Amino acid sequence: QVQLVESGGGLVRTGDSLRLSCAVSGRTLNPITMGWFRQAPGDQRVFVAGLSYSGGMTYYADSVKGRFSISRDNDSGTVYLQMNSLKSEDTAVYYCAATFSLEIPLHTSAYSYWGQGTQVTVSN
Repeated sequence: QVQLVESGGGLVRTGDSLRLSCAVSGRTLNPITMGWFRQAPGDQRVFVAGLSYSGGMTYYADSVKGRFSISRDNDSGTVYLQMNSLKSEDTAVYYCAATFSLEIPLHTSAYSYWGQGTQVTVSN
């Protein structure tokens, strides 16, 4: 089992920055690929960013490319999502997810483990 706990969400203004954290614990000896997803009210949960198990590959949704950055601290096992130049359309509940896939899946069904989510609200 893998446990994921997100933190760092909040209310910010357009153009601000925010960093989300995902504490990873449990069965982490196996390679784990991490993903960040978000879900706005009334919408499906969608892929935002992913980091391969080796840390050598990242992938971003077009809507956040150039503004968001995913990274991992290998010592603490924490995965981060740095969000810059935030827009109102970034408002959503953000979830981190884990999979033992060696690639970066884009669909929610490929991820076996999920955090509880953290709310990000961007106001004009």
